[in-house]
Amino acid sequence: MAEITLQQRLTLLLDGSPLTPTQRWLWVFSTGGTLLDGFGIFVLGVAMPLIIAQFHLTPDVVGLIGASLVLGAVFGAGLGGPMADYLGRKPLMLVDMIIICAGAAASALANGAVMLFIGQFLVGVGVGVDFPVSSSYVSEVLPKRSRARSMVATIACQSVGMLLAAAVTLALLKTVNSAQNWRLFLATEGAIALLFFLLRLSEPHSSHWLMSRGRFAEATESFIRLMPEQRQVVLQLTGNAGNQSLATSVASATSPGIAILFSRAYRARTVLVAAPWFLMDIATYGVGLFTPIILSAIDTSGQTAGAITHDLAATRGSGAIDLFLLFGFLLGIWAVPKFGRIRMQAIGFASMACAMLLLMIAVRLSNSSLHIPLVFTGFILFNLLMNAGPNSTTFTLAPILFPTQLRATASGFAASVAKIGATFGVFVLPILKGKFGVPAVLGMVVAVSVLGLVVTLVFGREDTED
Repeated sequence: MAEITLQQRLTLLLDGSPLTPTQRWLWVFSTGGTLLDGFGIFVLGVAMPLIIAQFHLTPDVVGLIGASLVLGAVFGAGLGGPMADYLGRKPLMLVDMIIICAGAAASALANGAVMLFIGQFLVGVGVGVDFPVSSSYVSEVLPKRSRARSMVATIACQSVGMLLAAAVTLALLKTVNSAQNWRLFLATEGAIALLFFLLRLSEPHSSHWLMSRGRFAEATESFIRLMPEQRQVVLQLTGNAGNQSLATSVASATSPGIAILFSRAYRARTVLVAAPWFLMDIATYGVGLFTPIILSAIDTSGQTAGAITHDLAATRGSGAIDLFLLFGFLLGIWAVPKFGRIRMQAIGFASMACAMLLLMIAVRLSNSSLHIPLVFTGFILFNLLMNAGPNSTTFTLAPILFPTQLRATASGFAASVAKIGATFGVFVLPILKGKFGVPAVLGMVVAVSVLGLVVTLVFGREDTED
């Protein structure tokens, strides 16, 4: 009981402390994976028309390359979560950036579809590892009053990454008139990953994780870095931890394993954190990765010029639309703490379905003056409410609903299942578009959005586990 009481007292101390400059910087360092996730989706989507033109890829191969990014994330998240619960948050937050650097370099130097597939797969592995680790880390180093907004802000950096990618790709397309621009797009991703690796070298281990492993001396140092004004209180509390307490905590520090997620105590929570995220990612990654291609198919620009000019027009349209991803996250930062995760998740799924129905109407009104306004309204509504709802909430649910010793494992499992959905989406959508047209793609997104709404309403819960 002494060990449990000590953890509870230190947790209450951290939860009640003000947000310090150190904690703000640690949050910034933790955003690398989500930022690079958005960056990677956008640059690959913009690069794809140039890659297709250079390597003369078939729709099946295009789908495989798009799927490689999220297929890698399936493995990364599935392995990264349990490893982070066993080895700690910080080591995995360094390793994942190294993996992304390697994958970006391989992608930029690719001489064909195979090497490009391998490079993007590695990028996906790194991003997948980072998702459960960064969400767990943020939930464990910030005070309670800042936690919900900061976790939504972490996933919001997907949109920041997309907007950064839009700025980079537009600048390169305007200044470097070359069909090889796609190599520069992908290489930039590696440079950003290297920057985050260097920044993360200075961050402390998660104090909660250290306490759960019985490493009191290191936990003390970590708590003091997070709350320097509480130095004396922390030293007094941890100094009172006796040998019996330490032995007890070490004995109980073994990771319980993924099977416990399906026990009676946790199975409903596991469904809630995994199934809606799976369904959302089918829609999110499929629509996000192929937004330039969908815009081109719907023919909003009217461009009939060469590949560079056409790609530039589609990139402008995608960048304008993706700006509303950020607006959606900003709305979510305010709305999720105010109205609750489950309510916002339900609203988001319902709005995503309505947005895709608008796009289906727009496709049928291709010769009408309402065509272009409906196209952009549909995309904007989709991006805005998706990010204010399920894209904010699914990322934050597992760290809230599961205890420290299970937090990264549960987050990793949920993210891995989600990336299976994303893999399915980015692989199937281009094939579906090629065989049945854009309306079939939009119809599938409507279906998965409605199913996500149903699962959320059936299994939804707001309670937390510290």
